[in-house]
Amino acid sequence: MFVGYARVSTVDQNNALQTDALTQAGCEKLYVEKASGSKQDRPQLKAALNYLRRGDTLVVWKLSRLARSLKQIIQTAQDMENRGITLKVLTQNIDTGTPEGRLFFHMTAAFDEFQRELIVENTRAGLAAANKRGRRGGRPRVLDDKKIKNAEAMLKDAENYPFIGDIIDQLQIGRTAFYRYFPPERIRELRSENS
Repeated sequence: MFVGYARVSTVDQNNALQTDALTQAGCEKLYVEKASGSKQDRPQLKAALNYLRRGDTLVVWKLSRLARSLKQIIQTAQDMENRGITLKVLTQNIDTGTPEGRLFFHMTAAFDEFQRELIVENTRAGLAAANKRGRRGGRPRVLDDKKIKNAEAMLKDAENYPFIGDIIDQLQIGRTAFYRYFPPERIRELRSENS
């Protein structure tokens, strides 16, 4: 029996490409997961592996969908081999049911991990270079020091700004961003300074 496993890394990614390919490959049962490949706890993969019996085949669209580290991929494949289950990878034409397929599996897994490590290394180098130039990664700050002082003054002035919503509107920022800068305990502290 062919059992398919599809995984996308984030909630907003679409798994249709993978599930269509797995169905076309003859998978009778599909397990779909929305989780990072580096996460150890993947309930759908665990369920798929528990469902498989000797002689079955686990089918994945790409080897990186199974796991992101070489150790993780090899452990999973070794466990499956010990149980008499083969692994088939559609885009990389891997079938661990043959000696050639097993060799190609190990080579591809090593290259996938190498590629991932290069991406991580290049990202870190880029962030370090930007940091040296005084640039920070991530979103720009919503409130600069001047706006924070302004917000603090408004919070202290409960007579003219009795409602937090008025302050948020005045600052022209989102409610979530405001509370990131001013958690409830900080608001109480500022409000009590002038009472």
